Amino acid sequence: MLLLLLSLLRELTAESPWGLPVVADGPASLAKVVMAELADLKLENKPWPGGTHSLHYHYLALSEPGPGLPQFLAVGYVDDQPFIHYDSRVDRAKPQAPWMAAVDTQYWETETQKQRAWAKVQQVETWTVMGYHNQSSGTHSTQRTFGCEIREDGRTSSFWQFGFDGQDHLSLDLETLSWVSAKPVAVQTKRWWETERCYAEYDKAYLEGLCLTSLHRYLELGSQSLTRKEPPKVQVTRHTAEDGDITLRCWARGFYPRDISLSWWLGEEELVQETEYVETRPGGDGTYQTWAAVRVPARMENGYICHVQHSSLNHTLTVAWEAPSHQWITSAKVISIIFTITFLLVAGVLIFIKQYSQARNKESCKQAPGGEEPHNSQNPVSVEAAQLLC
Repeated sequence: MLLLLLSLLRELTAESPWGLPVVADGPASLAKVVMAELADLKLENKPWPGGTHSLHYHYLALSEPGPGLPQFLAVGYVDDQPFIHYDSRVDRAKPQAPWMAAVDTQYWETETQKQRAWAKVQQVETWTVMGYHNQSSGTHSTQRTFGCEIREDGRTSSFWQFGFDGQDHLSLDLETLSWVSAKPVAVQTKRWWETERCYAEYDKAYLEGLCLTSLHRYLELGSQSLTRKEPPKVQVTRHTAEDGDITLRCWARGFYPRDISLSWWLGEEELVQETEYVETRPGGDGTYQTWAAVRVPARMENGYICHVQHSSLNHTLTVAWEAPSHQWITSAKVISIIFTITFLLVAGVLIFIKQYSQARNKESCKQAPGGEEPHNSQNPVSVEAAQLLC
């Protein structure tokens, strides 16, 4: 595999896809040069920004791409934010973050050549692994993901994974420099790559050296965006299931950086086993969101407290569920309005009936039965009674 990579690179560039020099006399010499180069790479004596930061790359190759699909696609991420993109249809590496737009043209030319090399390598891998699966045609894909991470306490970690048709296939154990197969058919790929141990050494050298120095440089370039701190907006909601169980869910939204701690407490006891967590995920606006939930007995909600810790806060934020009293106020207002309207309608109807009745009585006073007016002189009592009625 490494020999194939080298032969392709000689046609394209004097650097490997990782940005390290290519040596003409085989993988053994290459590994020695690479290890020497990386031994000299030192992180600059500058403090790392608070929180955890990562540099990840995701590659996708298709054997027979359909209409409108690329044969090879590469995206680089710093802290889950895309910063570089390569599409084989365009055949150019392009910035995906505003802070990368000012990088000089030489950088983009170099990145373009790297991705061209990876595109050819991964195409060969795709068709080879297809053969291991007894597939000789159709649309199949391989995925390569790798990267490094540094935590606030200075600890680092790296990973390298390879997939086929969306399923795990191989991963690299960086401690033993051995390939780990995820399924029986992947053993053939494992044997193929084990024939060139320098391939694993090269990956390890990149992940534990150049990857971290590159991450540091990208964090400097995008410092205003990547090292900013935005506090979480926290809210506790109450949910009742069909069986009557009550769940309190503590939401944290709009925070940055990604690292955050949510926990539920009852008095002085942390409810570790009783709490359900979800993975922190992007919020779609450059921030993150997550939640933690706990089931509680009915009418005992007020005793449960959500604790939130984040680098943007100088203290532990505590939030409890609050009964939405404004809903009761709103309901009272609605009831009052309905009562008032009903009262006015009833009063209006009664007034109308009274006025209508009085009008009828007055009409009967003016005209006796048969259309003749009453004779006052003959029946004064009847006239007086009629006037009183009217």
